Amino acid sequence: MSESAETRSIDVPRILEPDQVRAYLDDGYLVVPNLVDPDELDELKRDIVKVARGGYPAESNMKSVPATLTDAEVLETVLCIHQPHFISPVIEKYVRHPRICGVLSQIAAAHLPWWDGSVKCMQSMFFVKPPGFQGQGWHQDEVYIPTRDRSLVGAWIAIDDATVENGCLWVLPGSHRDGYLHRMRQHDNDDEFDGAEEAFGFDETSEIPVEVKAGTLVFFNGYLLHRSRRNRSDIYRRVLVNHYMNAWSLLPWHPGDDPPARADERAIIHVAGVDPYAWKGFGQPQRRIYSRMCKANEESLEENR
Repeated sequence: MSESAETRSIDVPRILEPDQVRAYLDDGYLVVPNLVDPDELDELKRDIVKVARGGYPAESNMKSVPATLTDAEVLETVLCIHQPHFISPVIEKYVRHPRICGVLSQIAAAHLPWWDGSVKCMQSMFFVKPPGFQGQGWHQDEVYIPTRDRSLVGAWIAIDDATVENGCLWVLPGSHRDGYLHRMRQHDNDDEFDGAEEAFGFDETSEIPVEVKAGTLVFFNGYLLHRSRRNRSDIYRRVLVNHYMNAWSLLPWHPGDDPPARADERAIIHVAGVDPYAWKGFGQPQRRIYSRMCKANEESLEENR
C-alpha cells in the first residue's frame, strides 16, 4: 500500500457485539435502533426539501419544482433523489456518520477472513413514499450495483416510522447466502408495485416485515431479496438509503472503456479504514444526480410553472 493510501485512514467506533455481526452474516440484514437521533432526523427532513428546491446549484438532471409549492407539496411531488450527497453537505454528513460507518466497518466484508474494516460509499438515494404510492417488487441491490466480493451493503435510515401500513421493507432472511442473482421479469401488480422489474423463481413464503422506528438503521446485503408494498396510510415513509462496500474491492459499476478486470468506479466517498486506491483520484459525480417525480402530480406541476 502506498503512503498516500495510509494517510487516508479513517477511524470509526465499534458499535456491534459479535452476535450481531453473526446475525448479519446469517440473515443478510441487521436492524440497529437509535443510530440517528431526533435532531438529526429533523435536519434531514429540512435538507431534502432544500435539495428538491434547487438549493444546491449543480450540473445535474434534477427536475425543478415550482417556487409556489409549500414544503409539504414538495414532499408530495418528489419521489426520489439520486445521489444527493454529491451536492448536499448535509446528506454527505450522514453518508459519513460515525456510528453508521462504525457498523459498516464491522459487517460489510465480515465474510472475508482478513478484511480490515475499510469501507467506501458509492450511492445515496432519498425516497419520499407519499400516501397511496406503490412499493418496489422483489429485487437484489447487487443487480444494480455490482461488486466483486459480495460486500455491497444498503444502509436504510428510517426518517419516519416504517410500518406495514405505510410501506416498510419486507425481506427474505438468508436469501443472500448462495450469492445467486435471480432472474427478473415485469410484474403484473401495478396496484402494489411500481414499474420496475421484479425478481422471481424462489420461495417467498418465509418473508417478514421489517417495521422500525424513526432513527433506526436497517443494514442489508446486496444479495438479500427484499421488497416494499404500497403506502396504505395517510403519512409519509421517508428514508435515506446509502450503499457501501469493502474499500479493497474494485467497483465495476460504470466500466467505460476499461476491461472488466480493471473497471473501478471512483465517484466514491471513503468512510472507514484505508482507501487502497486513493492514488487513482476521484470521479466527477454531478452528471448522475437526478430526481424522479410522482407521475400523478406531473400535470399539476406543469400548470404551476
